[in-house]
Amino acid sequence: MLHLGTSGFSFADWRGTFYPEKISKADMLPFYAARFGAVELNFSYYSMPLYRTIQGIADKVDEGFHFSVKAHRSMTHEIPESEGDRRDAFIAFISGIEPLADQGKLGCVLVQFPWAFKPSSRSHDYLGFVSEMLSEIPAVVEFRNSLWVERGEVRQRSLRLLKSLGLGYCCVDEPNLKGLMPPLATATSPIGYIRFHGRNAKTWWNHETVQERYDYSYSREELEGWLVKIEAIAERTEDVFVFFNNCSRGQAANNAILMAGLLEGL
Repeated sequence: MLHLGTSGFSFADWRGTFYPEKISKADMLPFYAARFGAVELNFSYYSMPLYRTIQGIADKVDEGFHFSVKAHRSMTHEIPESEGDRRDAFIAFISGIEPLADQGKLGCVLVQFPWAFKPSSRSHDYLGFVSEMLSEIPAVVEFRNSLWVERGEVRQRSLRLLKSLGLGYCCVDEPNLKGLMPPLATATSPIGYIRFHGRNAKTWWNHETVQERYDYSYSREELEGWLVKIEAIAERTEDVFVFFNNCSRGQAANNAILMAGLLEGL
């Protein structure tokens, strides 16, 4: 199963580019779900998802629609020192997204680590903890630091670790800058996962707002370069999620529509 969509859906600057000019925020998800089969929820990184909020979101889409939910920052970027607090963060998160699991609409959890999260015995141990806490939920890990995969021996060790822990690997397309993850196309679990962040090298590190980092529109040729990779990942997995995170001015939605057309030809 191939699930295609964008990283988020509720954007004011998508009005007039993807959404009708006068659409209300309440009507955005139903409009979106009529055109895509999945969405990546990113607000859950900034605020812990609440059961009631997630229930309301789940109720707005039909059966067969899938959500990927980004892990809260207390699980990836602002990890508590005590193990008890760490466990509490995961328990709160899991409880919040329960309505998605109950309705069969939870695709997976995206555990995206910051650039500062580098390979080490401590990092490996924490990945083991993540696997333990999310043992009943499909989870995919996104690394931001190329040290995880830039050398052959380290790359194989990283991929073997994820596979042994039952964690998926998040493939990324992003600027070709030193220290950033390369466009490695692989899978370490039954879930294949690809995020298109855009290739705006100029604003990746130097920007006033985070939106500037992802201000990019992919060309047809750039997306065509991923078709063989996506096909190879699909052959090795049960589900493949493809999300566009270049969300400025509706670019993600437009690129997802373009990609959908290209994938039809596979």
